[in-house]
Amino acid sequence: MAAKPHPPLMKKHSQTDLVSRLKSRKILGVGGEDDDGEVHRSKISQMLGNEIKFAVKEPVGLRLWILFSAVVFTVVALMALVFPNQLYEVVFDAEQTVTSISVRLYGGAVLSLSLIMWNGLYTAEKVIIQWTLLSEACYFAIQFFVTSVTLVELGFLSNASILLLLSRLLFLMVSLAYYYQLQRRPKKI
Repeated sequence: MAAKPHPPLMKKHSQTDLVSRLKSRKILGVGGEDDDGEVHRSKISQMLGNEIKFAVKEPVGLRLWILFSAVVFTVVALMALVFPNQLYEVVFDAEQTVTSISVRLYGGAVLSLSLIMWNGLYTAEKVIIQWTLLSEACYFAIQFFVTSVTLVELGFLSNASILLLLSRLLFLMVSLAYYYQLQRRPKKI
């Protein structure tokens, strides 16, 4: 008995069958939009993420601003730690009547912030840069408020203290401007 040859198998070409292809992609979970509005072309890109999504388009001068902030914070912190009485006299135009421990504690806090600034300078992650700018903006806002209240309590306003208040307000505005520029979502290409 001779074996009867089987008829050739017919393969279904799903590449040409659009309905079948759409069903396959839906089952695999690709081709649809995710929460961020990204359309993934494959499961691998869905799992690994899109590199373009994490790339930060930095505003002009951002790294220079963070470097400037880190240097200023470090210098002020070291001055407060090493020369607390002189720093107080420069800021408030008066002799310090209390112990210098409060100014040294201020120097320690500012030194901690300077370490955050130095870290923000060398990172490429958008979130860390945003938190660095936000912590800097909070610092300047609190310093502006505290210095204003202290000067009102002391009852005098010198040219140096007005310059100090204006500089803190300017630094606050620059930090917030960079923070909001980083927060905006880039346009999709």
